[in-house]
Amino acid sequence: MSNEELCYDFSPMIKAYKDGRIERLLGTATVPPSTQPETGVQSKDVVISQQPAISVRLYIPKSAATKLPLLVYFHGGGFCIESASSPTYHDYLNSLVSEANVVAVSVEYRLAPEHPVPAAYDDSWAALKWVASHFDGTRKGGEEEDEDWITSYADSQRMFFAGDSAGANIAHHMGLKVGSDGLVGVKLIGVVLAHPYFWGSESIGVELNAPAAMREFMAAMWRFVNPLSSGSDDPLMNPEKDPKLGKLGCGKVVVFVAEKDVLKERGWYYGEVLRKSGWNGVVEVMEAKGEGHCFHLDDLTCENAVAMQKKIVSFLNQV
Repeated sequence: MSNEELCYDFSPMIKAYKDGRIERLLGTATVPPSTQPETGVQSKDVVISQQPAISVRLYIPKSAATKLPLLVYFHGGGFCIESASSPTYHDYLNSLVSEANVVAVSVEYRLAPEHPVPAAYDDSWAALKWVASHFDGTRKGGEEEDEDWITSYADSQRMFFAGDSAGANIAHHMGLKVGSDGLVGVKLIGVVLAHPYFWGSESIGVELNAPAAMREFMAAMWRFVNPLSSGSDDPLMNPEKDPKLGKLGCGKVVVFVAEKDVLKERGWYYGEVLRKSGWNGVVEVMEAKGEGHCFHLDDLTCENAVAMQKKIVSFLNQV
């Protein structure tokens, strides 16, 4: 058998070969934590688990003082590419932390297909329990107290989750888990979903005009990262099918969609089904005209990205 025989081709993201080799075409570059000269934002990496391998990149703003809102961020990449240490997410978190004046925890979860879903959810929940342990009295060892940025600077009663694409999917499900299981020591105020990666077996809205190949790509991608899934109507992928939707553990959600993103309809629809779910919070959906999927990560300074960031900063600083 040739080692070039493809098993899956999800270009431009990832390829899987029949000999078991995985080739990531995007999202493999990394940068170390730093003190960013332009903003003064400091970052550092902390390993929270060896088995499984889970770490976080922490950020504090230049003017860090007690007690700042606490943002937990989940990166995108279809559950199979990118990382918390990629230049894309490092630059984005530096910018957001500086402007919003928040403490941020960017989660490094294991990637599919080597670690199929639900590994990403399990790792993200483990990271959240680690964050909460700084406030609930269960924390054991680790950082020295003077380097414990979470305890020193974060307000346990003003926690937010955010993510883009697959990371937005994770942020949503972590919000559900907080609502159903609880997370002692912290209070989740709101969730930010940027171009969330949701799907379903039935086309809605502009999806009806999408090429069949695009729809199949979306469905096949989900099966690739979660081989045991029931398909596109799995509650992990289609919130409408989730009986727990009304248990979302926060009072406010903001969803960002982009006009030219194939996932746009899912973001709008999420707002609709969430309002009808029995959840008694407030959800707002905002659409960026003329933009594609996760456009803001490609150019943080474009007009629509600046407007989006301004909205997120306001959301994170609500009283």
